Amino acid sequence: MQTPLKFSIVIANYNYGRFISRAIDSALGLDWPDVELIVVDDGSTDHSREVIEAYGGRIKSLFQPNAGQLVANNVGFAATHGDVIIFLDADDILLPDMARAIAAVWRPGVSKVQAQVQRIDENEGKMKSILPRLDGVPSATQIRKWAAKFNEYPSPPGSGNAYARSFLERIFPIDASRDSSTDTTCIAMAPFMGDVITIARPLVLYRMHDSNDSNLLASDTNFGREVERAVKRLSAAQDACEMMGVASPRRLALFRGPHLLQLRAVSLRLRPTDHPLTDDSRLAAVGDAIMMPFRSGFEPLYRRLIMAAYSGVILMAPLGIARALIRRRFARL
Repeated sequence: MQTPLKFSIVIANYNYGRFISRAIDSALGLDWPDVELIVVDDGSTDHSREVIEAYGGRIKSLFQPNAGQLVANNVGFAATHGDVIIFLDADDILLPDMARAIAAVWRPGVSKVQAQVQRIDENEGKMKSILPRLDGVPSATQIRKWAAKFNEYPSPPGSGNAYARSFLERIFPIDASRDSSTDTTCIAMAPFMGDVITIARPLVLYRMHDSNDSNLLASDTNFGREVERAVKRLSAAQDACEMMGVASPRRLALFRGPHLLQLRAVSLRLRPTDHPLTDDSRLAAVGDAIMMPFRSGFEPLYRRLIMAAYSGVILMAPLGIARALIRRRFARL
């Protein structure tokens, strides 16, 4: 009889004392016989330590001076023993059947199993969107092809991803040359170092609030940050391909991605002098918007048309109109 998979849940926490207990409880509540939970507090200055210590021996708690999420997750991963590792954001919630759903599709050669996430608001009210939007269940081969061509593929944010230990051992610890978000590197490298399996239903509640890193409207510079993150995602993918001895994605992939195009357009309008792609321009982005409907990929034609039109208007409209459309597009609905 095959030994059941062991799941390791790593939570890196910084000043999320108001949310961390729900994250911990959800990990402890997984319907699976073998789960370990490692909580790394990254120098919180709120009441997080008090909340974490109240769990006693039910969890492994580690406390360190503030060093950032990347370092905290490196420390957390080093303490794990599981076959499957989930980096659970301290403000997110795992649904009880997540481990069983992952185990049901797990097989040798998998680098990542990903599931959709349901957005919730600060008070856990369900919001409209589920991420990623899927039109059918993509195969591992399709995901690998999209990642190579577009530097993008339909993937959930961090908590919706479960990684094979055998994959993470090849890339951890992640060094400071990578993006400060652990997810960026892991999501980018996974398709080239194994198979990515998709579960097309929500298994995570993804909390949206004003302190989220994903709150792009908090600062004009956030859009450029996301473009820079895409550049680092491409670099990680190229390194993964070099490790595997296969052809690497080309830099051209940065100019083909439909989601990155929208971020490029906003960055070029709001902070053109700080735009991370030095070989990019408004004219180049308009050309990419024109070409987008003719490039088949993981987004259906009607969404490619919408994204192309939106990007074109942002790039060409008067700045006041562009700002209004940016607020509407990236507001929390």
